[in-house]
Amino acid sequence: MALMPAEGAQLLVDGVGLTKTYRGARRPAIIDVSVRVAPGEILGVIGPNGAGKTTLMACLLGLLKPEVGRAHLGGHPAGSLKANALVGYLPERLRFDPWMTGWDFVAYHHALAGLPEGERESAVKTVLEDVGLDPQAWSRAIKGYSRGMLQRVGLAQALVGRPRILFLDEPTSGMDPDGVLHTRQRLQAFAAGGGAVVVNSHQLEQLSKLCHQVVFIKEGRLAGTERLANATNLRWFVQWLKVEGIADLAKTVLASLELQLAKLGEAGLEVDVADEKAAVELVTALAKAGVPVLAAGPLKGDLEKYFREGT
Repeated sequence: MALMPAEGAQLLVDGVGLTKTYRGARRPAIIDVSVRVAPGEILGVIGPNGAGKTTLMACLLGLLKPEVGRAHLGGHPAGSLKANALVGYLPERLRFDPWMTGWDFVAYHHALAGLPEGERESAVKTVLEDVGLDPQAWSRAIKGYSRGMLQRVGLAQALVGRPRILFLDEPTSGMDPDGVLHTRQRLQAFAAGGGAVVVNSHQLEQLSKLCHQVVFIKEGRLAGTERLANATNLRWFVQWLKVEGIADLAKTVLASLELQLAKLGEAGLEVDVADEKAAVELVTALAKAGVPVLAAGPLKGDLEKYFREGT
């Protein structure tokens, strides 16, 4: 089962038919999994513990070699020097040298990327600001960092090499709400600039706000895909008393507000709005037009259904 990008798009991540079995295992960790990500897209990977999510990411990165299938990054074989030069990677448990400062750690990874020493100071400063790490922490030893601060400096090392592709494993683990929001905005900006992002996470609500597509891995197989609303918008639902002609009236109101309808039924609709203010304006306009609104609110998405239904 393959996840296909937009038609005609050049792929940055292209994994086809990946199967990987660990020595001594009774079954493959992943079986015939295909995932493809084009520039500008953010892909989420979800599934129960032990489903094969980390194995999939390792195969895409070239850290593991599948016995069946292939993986290319930016057109280059995964694990090759040309592919690695395109990648920024934040594993779930990044190894830090605790005696290093946050600044030195990121500068070290800038050097590992082979980038010019003359631009190092500017590049490190820019990326630490981008991830929202408090400047007072830049010169402090990493051993004194909180979990959220470690995640920020870990994201900084993934970004400092000027990658085109980001692979992130639980990137907001341990972050406070401000850090989560800041990280989401940074990743959306990265994708908007033509990058591709692959995120492995158990935080379904965050993925529903961040990703364009999500794949669900179960027992090593690609069990489902979900195309989400534009990550920069909110999907809002409105439910009304079922009365003949109300659906047409609601469509007229949406047209007057220049909103794009996502779903429409006899007793409700779904629509993408820019923010909560726009959603309030929509509900108010519907009520003023005579639509008997019963309920309205943000739609959390359908990611939880895979876990609820055991897809």
